[in-house]
Amino acid sequence: MLIQQNINASHIFVRSWAQYKAGFNDSRGNYWLGNDLLSQLTMTGRYKLRFDLQSRNNSNWYYAEYSSFIILSESSDYTLHVSGYSGNAGHDAFGPHSGMKFTTFDRDNDLKTSLNCALRWGGGNWYRGCHYCCVNCQYGLFWSGLPGGAHLQSSRMWLQCK
Repeated sequence: MLIQQNINASHIFVRSWAQYKAGFNDSRGNYWLGNDLLSQLTMTGRYKLRFDLQSRNNSNWYYAEYSSFIILSESSDYTLHVSGYSGNAGHDAFGPHSGMKFTTFDRDNDLKTSLNCALRWGGGNWYRGCHYCCVNCQYGLFWSGLPGGAHLQSSRMWLQCK
């Protein structure tokens, strides 16, 4: 099941907490499933997560998979629990975000005390301080350590049954 698609670093991902909660899309195929549904699915089922990542430098596609993926409910600010990295996307750039709460420009839950990472990078994410990867960022999609270069052209996130 597709849960996120960002084509050409779209500005559509600069959204409020309420919009990330409900989900959104546009006519160009940019998409976010919604944090409420993502939480309901992952808390009641056993899912793994897959990222498809297109390098901006060489246009090649890379992937990262996580054998465990859970998003807690809104009462925990959609805390992320992810583990079990494998893939050809370089090192584990999403795993360090595990345990983080979701942050948007209007709800700052990241560990940076001097700024709101969502305001700085322009998109909702499970920011730490600020990120090793960000597939929703307005100011450049990013995956640290990607063999084709850290900057991305496009990204997709998939929820897969175990």
